Amino acid sequence: MSDELVMVLRLLLAVALGTIIGIERQHAHKPAGLRTHLLVCIGSALFTIASIYGFGENADPGRVAAGIVAGIGFLGAGTIIRSAEGTLHGLTTASSIWAIAAIGMVAGAGLYELAAIATAVVFVALSVFKRFE
Repeated sequence: MSDELVMVLRLLLAVALGTIIGIERQHAHKPAGLRTHLLVCIGSALFTIASIYGFGENADPGRVAAGIVAGIGFLGAGTIIRSAEGTLHGLTTASSIWAIAAIGMVAGAGLYELAAIATAVVFVALSVFKRFE
C-alpha cells in the first residue's frame, strides 16, 4: 500500500472516530460538539502524519506530539467556566477535547486498534458513566 493511501486512511479513521465522540457531545448539548471534536481529531492526526512523513528521517515526531498536547491544553482551558457561585463547568468538555486529540494522534500514527479501543472507552465514559453521577 502506498504512503499516500496510508495517510488518507489514517485521516479517514480520525474523521470517523472524532465524529463518534462529537455526535455524543452534540447529543448532550455541549458547546464543543461534532465539528469541534472532528476538527481536533483530524488536526491532531494530520500533525502526527506530517511529523512522521513530512520532515525527513532525522525529524523527531515526539516534538510535534508535545506541541499538540500543549496546544490542546490551551483549547481545553478555554472551555472551562467558573460560575458566580464558584462552581466549575466544562471540565468534561475540556477532557473530551484532550482525549480526542490523543485519539487523533494515535490514529495518525497508525495504531488503529488502540484508536478504536480508546474511542470506545471515551464514548462509554461520556455516555454510560454519566448515569452514575
